[in-house]
Amino acid sequence: MKEAWTARLAGGAAGLANGLFGGGMVFLPIQSRWGNLSQRKLYATCVGVIFPVCLVSAAVYLWKGGVSLTESLPYLAGGLIGGFFGGKLYGKISTKFLKWLFAAFLFYAGVKYLL
Repeated sequence: MKEAWTARLAGGAAGLANGLFGGGMVFLPIQSRWGNLSQRKLYATCVGVIFPVCLVSAAVYLWKGGVSLTESLPYLAGGLIGGFFGGKLYGKISTKFLKWLFAAFLFYAGVKYLL
């Protein structure tokens, strides 16, 4: 029963962060700390959770007039292509490398936001 509440809290935090910051990257660190998934399933689960959360956030942004579809289409096209190739690479890249890559991305994003 404890795991169900942890999962709900992690999902709530991911949704809140996604709505506030426009990204669901908070879910992976939360789930890796309190989840009981292997590293490979952890990454796949995060994508599976973040996708619908992003759809909801995008719908709210669109409804409130905060999204320009014409300006976002080039990013969407690139994101779909990148997501396709990322999915194809799933299981072919070591989890150790993925951890370092994700940590580097978080560090870069943190420094960029602070400057």
